[in-house]
Amino acid sequence: MMRTSLRNLTGAAMSAAPLSLCLIAALATRVAGQATTTAPTAKVAPKDTVPIKTLSIDGVAAVVGDQVVLISEVTAEALRRRAAGAPVNSPADLAKLEAEAMTQLMEAELLVQKAKAEKVEVNDADLTRAVDDQEKKVKSQFKTEVEFRNALKEGGFGSYEEWRKMQTDLMRRDNLQRDYISKARRDGKMTAVNVSEAEVTEAFESNRTRLPRKEARVGLRQIVLSTKPSEESKKKSRAKIDSLRAELEQRPDDFENIAKKESMDPGSRELGGDLGWNRRGRMVPEFDRIMFALNPGALSPIVETTFGFHIIRVDRVQPAEVKARHILISWTLDSTDETRARAQADSVATVWRAGASFDSLSVRFHDNAGGEEKTIPEYNRDSLPEAYRNAIDGKALNTVLDPFPIPSGTPGIDKFVIAQITFLDEAGEYTLPEMRQRIRSQLSEERSMRRLIDTLKKQTYISVRYDPAKAYANVVP
Repeated sequence: MMRTSLRNLTGAAMSAAPLSLCLIAALATRVAGQATTTAPTAKVAPKDTVPIKTLSIDGVAAVVGDQVVLISEVTAEALRRRAAGAPVNSPADLAKLEAEAMTQLMEAELLVQKAKAEKVEVNDADLTRAVDDQEKKVKSQFKTEVEFRNALKEGGFGSYEEWRKMQTDLMRRDNLQRDYISKARRDGKMTAVNVSEAEVTEAFESNRTRLPRKEARVGLRQIVLSTKPSEESKKKSRAKIDSLRAELEQRPDDFENIAKKESMDPGSRELGGDLGWNRRGRMVPEFDRIMFALNPGALSPIVETTFGFHIIRVDRVQPAEVKARHILISWTLDSTDETRARAQADSVATVWRAGASFDSLSVRFHDNAGGEEKTIPEYNRDSLPEAYRNAIDGKALNTVLDPFPIPSGTPGIDKFVIAQITFLDEAGEYTLPEMRQRIRSQLSEERSMRRLIDTLKKQTYISVRYDPAKAYANVVP
C-alpha cells in the first residue's frame, strides 16, 4: 500500500482514486510509445526479457455487477505499468503485475456503477475540453498529422474517430468515479481513519530512498519602493490636468474627445477614456473612492495616484459597480529620479537592519499599486525572477538584502526591492518531520478509500474468472 502512497507524495495521480486514467495512458502508450496522462516523462519499457503469454482469443477476467473486465484490458494495463517503470524480471513478476491491474480495473468498475446508480452526471463540455487536451498531448509527440494517424492504425485503431471515442469513454468513466468519491465524502461515507505515529514512521522509512529530492525554497518579506517624480515634474503635470479640468467645465460633452487627444493611459485613450464596468477594489484606493462617490455625469476633482493625475466621470451606475471614464496626465521620470529612489532604498535598508519595524516601514514606503506582495511565503527558489535569485544567492536566514532593481512599468526606469529572508531551506533529502503530515493524510485517505471499496464489494456481485498466476505458471523465462 505504501508504494501507492509514494506516488502521491511525488505528485502523481492519487492511487486510491479512480483508475481509468491509467487506461488512457495505456492507449497513449500504445500509440506513441510512452504514457502521456499519468506519467508524461515515463520511459518506454525495455525489450522484453520475460516472455508474455499469448492468448488465442480474448476472455473474461472478471464479472462486476452486470459488466465484464476483459483479459485484454488487464494485459493492456499491465503493459502500461511496465512502460511507466514497474520492474518485471520474471513470469511471477508479470503475474503479480496483472493481478494488481485486474484488481484496479474491478474497483474502478465498482465506482462507475455506483456513480451511475446515484445519478452522478458528467459535464459534457468539461469532458470535451479534457479530451481535447489529452489529444494535444498525444499529438505533440508526432511531427505531422499523418504520422499520428499512421501510429493509430499501427496501434490497432480502425480510425481516428474510434480512438477519440475510446478516449472520451474512458475519461467519462474517470470523471464518474472522481465525482462519486467527492459525493461520498460530502455524504459522510468516507470518514477519516486514524493513523499511528509508528505507521507514519514505518511508511517514511520504507520509502525514503524513493522520495524525490526537495527543491531549495525561500521565504521573504519585502518593501518595493517606487521611483517618484521630482516636484518640478509633478507641477507641470498638475498644471496640465488643471487646464483640462477647466476646459471640461466649459465643454463637459467633450470629455471623450479630450481623452482621445490628451490622456496618457494607453489602455483607455483610444476608447475616449472608457474603463468599462468596475466593482469596488479593482482600482487603486484613491481612484476607487472618488469613482464610487460620483453621481452620473459629474466631473471629479483632480485625483492623484501613483500613476499620475486623473479626471474621472461616471457614465452609469448599477448595484455594486459603475461604468466610468478618466483622463490621465502622468509625470515624467528620468535617471535622476531613479538615483534618488535608489538612495532612499539604501536608507530604508539601513534603518531596517538597525531594528526599525518592518510593519511601519512597509506602511510608509511600500508601493501598494505595483502589485507586489509584502510577504512571500515558502517559494521555489529556482522559480523566482532572476533579480531575486541573484540577490538571495549566498545570503543567510534573516538577512536584510541590499536593495536591488526590478522593472517599474515605465520604460527605462526601475523601482527597488528591500527584502529580508524569512525562510531558507536548501535542496536535499526530505526528513520525517517535513513529511509526517503528508504521509499521515495520505495513509488516512487510502484507508478511508479502502473501506468504501470494501463496502461496495459486499453490495455487488463479483466473479473472478482469470488467475494471472496460473496463466504464467508454464511460461519459461
